[in-house]
Amino acid sequence: MSTAAPERPTTIPEPTVTNHAGHPRRWLLLAVLALSQLMVVLDSTIVNIALPDAQTALGMSDGDRTWVVTVYALAFGSLLLLGGRIADYWGRKRSFLVGMVGFAIASGIGGVAESTTQLLIARGLQGAFAALLAPAALAILTLTFPSGTDRIKAFAVFGAIGGGGAAVGLVLGGVLTEYVNWNWCLLVNIPIALVAILAGIPLIRESRAHGNTRYDLPGAILVVAGLASVVFGFSQAESGWGRWETIVPLAVGVVLMTVFVLVEKRATNPLLPLRVITNRIRAGAFLVSALNGTALIGALLFLTFYFQIVLGYTPLQAGVASLPMTATIMVCAPFFSSILPKMGVRLPMTVGPIVASSGLFWLSFITVQGNFVFEVLPGVILLGIGLAAVFVPLQNVALARIDEHDAGVASAAVTATQQIGGSVGAALFTALYASAVSGYLGSHAVSSTAQLEAFVSGYSVVFVWAAGLMLLAAPVSFFLIRPNKADLLAVPAAAHLG
Repeated sequence: MSTAAPERPTTIPEPTVTNHAGHPRRWLLLAVLALSQLMVVLDSTIVNIALPDAQTALGMSDGDRTWVVTVYALAFGSLLLLGGRIADYWGRKRSFLVGMVGFAIASGIGGVAESTTQLLIARGLQGAFAALLAPAALAILTLTFPSGTDRIKAFAVFGAIGGGGAAVGLVLGGVLTEYVNWNWCLLVNIPIALVAILAGIPLIRESRAHGNTRYDLPGAILVVAGLASVVFGFSQAESGWGRWETIVPLAVGVVLMTVFVLVEKRATNPLLPLRVITNRIRAGAFLVSALNGTALIGALLFLTFYFQIVLGYTPLQAGVASLPMTATIMVCAPFFSSILPKMGVRLPMTVGPIVASSGLFWLSFITVQGNFVFEVLPGVILLGIGLAAVFVPLQNVALARIDEHDAGVASAAVTATQQIGGSVGAALFTALYASAVSGYLGSHAVSSTAQLEAFVSGYSVVFVWAAGLMLLAAPVSFFLIRPNKADLLAVPAAAHLG
């Protein structure tokens, strides 16, 4: 009589990684990597604050103003996977430093721009170099903290900055725009990059993939074109989902990404090995990342509109009003990093989206009168708690036990899901907002009060939808993200230094 073998718990495959755990100054290195993460994250919101002044100074049209945001997202989102693979093959340290130098130069070009064309070129270059810098930084972090509780703490810091950096950008952008000028919202990247470069040169150890390092050119062309089409399509959806300018790029993007998957299945050395994304745990983490990226756009972008348009806050006041969420994330991150070794990731990544969703739902009850303490503060605090519970373990889970050969491209995939999610969120929420405002104005007499009430009605609809999307991350985490604690703490096999 045979006995069936007990079902083994789902685990992430064993990796082959470079063991950097002995780095004597790894915590100082973490500070450098965190600084680079902060620069990339805050740059999306700091420029948004500066746009009205930049539009006036450069004589931009409303369409050009939109492109200042779109061209950055287009370059960043479409080049991420290629940037991650370049970091793997060319060297993560080299890619990090070149990405940082390029980002600083592009920021300088944008900061002294005297025409719309110059600013748009600078923003595109920023996105391209960010696509090299971001996955390189995350891959270096993954290899420097390959296992144990130190890894959890390091990813907690990195995740907290990813969650709160956008709000920091709002504050910094408000300060610079009000007290200096809009140009410094770009020029401020230069001293940040200079510090990171000078500190990174002696601190970062070079590492690169070994074995087959031939580039998958068909895959690279397909994924860049496909992701660019998807990001562009969603950016155009803000003006309407039924327009050919929206439908055609999205359809082309879907076709190209489908062909990309088919090519990667047959490639001998694929740009994105499907094992990176088809593992159940990682797939769940990527999906949660995309949902969080989508919902967070609704929280920050439209909450900022509410502060400035309805409540009449200055850019600086709007940024300060967003700080409680960032402060909550920073306070909660150490707590969640301390309990993960004992509790695991499944519970916080399931409860976190529920708490964050309740915060977004609370914000849907805002009014034209706008009592910040009662209508806004509880919502952003709940949102901060929920985001901390998700962001602290998220990247750790997505990159746990990743093979050294794939560290860069896997890191790029994490960032890409957030970037694509943000593009989807911006388009979806703008369309929902516009529909709600039109519906309200169509059923009420036109007046200044009715217009503000229409705006608030639109913001409320956005917050409800954002809450729903955030809530979807809870069942995804519960059913898909079920790693053993060993997946987060086990010491992986050592490989050779790059």
